[in-house]
Amino acid sequence: MRILVVTVVHHPEDARILHREIAALAERGHRIVYAAPFGARGVVPRPGVEGVDLPRAAGRERRAALRAARALLAERGPEADVVLLHDPELLLALPGTLRGWRRAGRAPVTVWDVHEDTAAALSMKRWVPAALRPPLKVAVRAAERLAERHVRLLLAEDAYRARFRRPHPVVPNLPTVPPGPAQPPGTDRVVYLGHLSRARGALDLVETARLLGPDVRVEVIGAADPDVRGPLTEADRDGVLAWHGYLPNDRALALLSGALAGLSLLHDQPNYRHSQPTKVVEYMAHGIPVVTTPNPLAAGLVTRHRCGLVVPYEDPAAAADAVRRLRADAALRLGTAERGRAAALAELDWAERSAEFTDRLETWVKEASGGPGGHGPGRVPDAAGTRRR
Repeated sequence: MRILVVTVVHHPEDARILHREIAALAERGHRIVYAAPFGARGVVPRPGVEGVDLPRAAGRERRAALRAARALLAERGPEADVVLLHDPELLLALPGTLRGWRRAGRAPVTVWDVHEDTAAALSMKRWVPAALRPPLKVAVRAAERLAERHVRLLLAEDAYRARFRRPHPVVPNLPTVPPGPAQPPGTDRVVYLGHLSRARGALDLVETARLLGPDVRVEVIGAADPDVRGPLTEADRDGVLAWHGYLPNDRALALLSGALAGLSLLHDQPNYRHSQPTKVVEYMAHGIPVVTTPNPLAAGLVTRHRCGLVVPYEDPAAAADAVRRLRADAALRLGTAERGRAAALAELDWAERSAEFTDRLETWVKEASGGPGGHGPGRVPDAAGTRRR
């Protein structure tokens, strides 16, 4: 198949987009055009994938990115069998684009990959004025219901099903579990992997590192929101922690092996209550204990598989105490690490689920093109599988 993958929000090397979905499609032999903000992020497309540079949508600066995306979709969409969209903002570019495709008689299967609860996330976006958040939430929910009438949806979490009126397939955001035996967890460093913001516990990480002192090194991997870059830079300069910034996926994951623990200090926010932090599963997959706040899905994993410790929200002292407990108790440290890795291998390995993703896109294309179980030429199936001219 010819597949056009588009994002103006995510990093071009986003693990779900590039290292899971695009990698799975390329392995099947599909041809991929990947449109993303390569220049704005200072990266280049990976070999074997045709890259198209788009402006980045960030904060209130989104109009240029959406104009560029709309033009790209109009030009390159008819060449594709599948258009795979990764940002809710891109839905704004679709109404006129869909009409243009249909008038041209070449409408690709259009898929929105739903990464997060966009309406719930508005409460954490400081660039959105507080007075606008309630009406915007209503508008987002209405847009989601409209989207499922016109495009296919893939959901990153089972919990997202309740937001929609129709059933949609779930493609969980799972890591690939490294082959071979895991390196046993050490005693001298802990890690954090992921984007850094106040709501994700960036300032709690700094204070946890300060409380742990020089005996345990805290390594932080990820890009940061502007309002926490200063404290992170200062902490790195003063030797409180080591902030690596954004690293390519393979380099970032290499730093997990052998750590004493992996930290996930999310605050209690609506968008996190039904989302499973991928970092927690990454820690499990790499055989290191997890220290997490009581985010329901993360705490459920840790409790069910006995693969780490749960600490209160916004409590760096408790997080530091949990790290010290794991450091002092070898049986606890090794046992939680081994159980976490076993659970990841058994239930949480992208290698075991990637075929579901590629199969789903291939089936939708066959249906749209009149293959087995399809709808015939010129007919575009809607999200419920009915037919329309």
